[in-house]
Amino acid sequence: MRTLGRLIWVPLSFLLAVAATAFMLVSLGSERITQALAGRGLPEDSLPAMLELAMEAGRLVSALTIAPAVLVIVIGEVARIRGWLYYVLGTGAALVAVPLLAKLGQAGPLALPAVPVMQVFATAGFVGGFVYWLLAGRSA
Repeated sequence: MRTLGRLIWVPLSFLLAVAATAFMLVSLGSERITQALAGRGLPEDSLPAMLELAMEAGRLVSALTIAPAVLVIVIGEVARIRGWLYYVLGTGAALVAVPLLAKLGQAGPLALPAVPVMQVFATAGFVGGFVYWLLAGRSA
């Protein structure tokens, strides 16, 4: 019965952690997005600015970007890792990989994303990992 409960609770906890991560990305990243759009000379509410923002968001939210976080969760569950530090640092590192993975698909020289972008993603990953640990990781 415990295994059946884990099969239900782990994905539910992961979805709640993803929601917390998305909230942090939006709340921390909204100022950075506004600054980036203002620096390009386009008004924030113009159609080209909105389309460009949608294209960037689509690249970041692709299915490949969830894979590193799922890998951290699966390793933690299989190895029965119960430490909060593993989940916080692991998902933080997994989310820092998201902008790097998004850059791989672009043509031209490979450049690291800006430091504020990396900070926003790392912080959101830390929050998501902590939420997952609170819900399911403590009893892995």
